[in-house]
Parts: sequence; structure tokens; C-alpha cells
Amino acid sequence: MLATCAVVALITAWYAGTRSTAPDPSPAAASVRLGPDPGEPVDGYLARQAADLPPPGAAPTLALVQFTTERTGPEAVAAAEGSSLVSVVFRVPLPRVQTALRFQALDPGVAPETALDNARQRAQHAAAADAGRLTGRPGAVAAAEAAALTVPDGRDVLALVVRADRAGLDALQDRPGVRAVQAAPEGATGRELALSPLLPEQTRNADPPPDDGPVPPT
Repeated sequence: MLATCAVVALITAWYAGTRSTAPDPSPAAASVRLGPDPGEPVDGYLARQAADLPPPGAAPTLALVQFTTERTGPEAVAAAEGSSLVSVVFRVPLPRVQTALRFQALDPGVAPETALDNARQRAQHAAAADAGRLTGRPGAVAAAEAAALTVPDGRDVLALVVRADRAGLDALQDRPGVRAVQAAPEGATGRELALSPLLPEQTRNADPPPDDGPVPPT
């Protein structure tokens, strides 16, 4: 009986070891960065992102579409015409006040305008929750964001993640108000993306913007 128990224990230990060391087939989260590196010269980033575009004829891929300044929802949808919208980055612009980048997935199977409106509501709820738990200046900034995000056609869409082929990405890049289009590697998933879009005030280097301005009252 003792020998039998020892054999069972060895088999159990071997099975547990093989289970714990098995590779995880899922892609690593936030392993593909789209956007400039911290402190990177903007001109250098704009030059290298063009090299990330897929070759003509390649399968559609995910790409970060960055605007010259925050857009309304309808303006963003118009700029991305011909591509599939995947997610959105909201940012409430306040002069010389650092505000949050709020990332929201877009509902599939609904009109793009409706998907953006739904995502804006979720971003507003997140800002309101931040305002409720934070104190001092961070809480006041979050409250100002929450108030601004209640405006249906407010200028708060900083960037979009879309899926398109090379021809579609070239068309996006040429549209007014589009500052940069950086494609992810072929086959990359949304889970793998780490997004850091250019801010409108980042004209020389991708440095943090100033944060010494007054916070608007709410």
C-alpha cells in the first residue's frame, strides 16, 4: 500500500508540474505599443510610423488613428470612413491642465455614431467615479472631465483604433485633421495594444504637457 501511495504521489506531482509550466497560448497584454515613446521627438515618430504600414495587398490590420486636435464624434466617424472602428480614446482638452486618456471599446454591430455615444457615456461614468474617490486637484480635474463628457458632440475624441487594409490606411492618412496613422503588426489583437497617442500640444517631443492651469469649476 505504501508503494502504491508513493507512485500515486509521484504521478500527481509530475502532472501538476507539467500543468504549471505549460505555455500560455494567449498573446501578452499591452505588448505592442502604438504611439510615440516617452520623450521621443515628434518628427522622428511621424517618420517611423509611416514605415509600420503594411505592404499593399496584406490583410487588414489594427491601426491607431491620431488627430491633430480633439474631434467631435461625427467628425471622427467621418475621418475614419471606409474602416472598421474598434475602440476610441477620449480626452477632455483643458488649457494647461493634464486630463486623463480614457480608453473605451466600441460596441460591435451598431452604427459608429451610436457606438461612440455609448462609449462616451461609459467614459463619463468613469470620470465621475474618479471625481467621487479623488480629492484635491485630481478630483477637481476628474469632475471637470465628467461634466465635459456629458456634451454629446463635445470635442473629446483624441484617437481611434480601426481595422483597415493598406489602401484604407493610406486614405485615412490623407484626410484633413488626421495627424498620424500607425499600424500594428499583422495579426496583432486588441488585447496586445498599448496605446499612447500624440497629444495636440506635443509638437517637438512627446513630453508630459504642463499642468499649472486653473481647473474650470463644475
